[in-house]
Amino acid sequence: MKIHDITVTINSEVPIYKGDPGVEFTSFKAIARGDSANVSQLSFGVHTATHVDAPNHFVDGAKRIHELDPAKLIGPCRVIVVPDDATAIEPEHLGDIDGVERVLFKTKNSEFWSTPETGFRTDFAYITPATAKLLVENGVVLVGIDYLSIEKSGSPGHPVHITLLENETVILEGIDLRNIDAGDYEVICAPLKYDGATGDGAPARTFLIES
Repeated sequence: MKIHDITVTINSEVPIYKGDPGVEFTSFKAIARGDSANVSQLSFGVHTATHVDAPNHFVDGAKRIHELDPAKLIGPCRVIVVPDDATAIEPEHLGDIDGVERVLFKTKNSEFWSTPETGFRTDFAYITPATAKLLVENGVVLVGIDYLSIEKSGSPGHPVHITLLENETVILEGIDLRNIDAGDYEVICAPLKYDGATGDGAPARTFLIES
């Protein structure tokens, strides 16, 4: 058994989706300053780096992050590799997904994590509304992609997010699949559980298990 950590580390260099809060770390207490323990304080948006979108992200009044069904976050998963020359992930890229409950897309985006100094990029690969609809129709309960949004940058009305979230399909964004091959794995996705504000998302430590 091999465990792959596909989580993007949250640090001061990580790209942030345009308009979202930045990352700030502070030392609240420090032994070096005479305190009895080291205690750090973190501040960043819930859609930073590897994270989960809860239905309430785009469907007001829908389920919040602490209400997600954990059964959707753990289990068999298929990694689909999309050719580097494809920006729009269309239904034909899915192949046969009969019986597949969780799908992660590996695209040209994964290599973006190698150059965080370029900041947020808008030329990322994304899934189309037709693909989102097909995933829902096939009973997929979790869809992941290797950049900060599953939807085309600036897409009016956010149809991909709404199609998935209205059906309570978990969206996992910002995963790092640089070292992952196409195939079937077990996924463990553990978003931070909290109850506050609008509960629209949470950072998520995420692993793929290769048997």
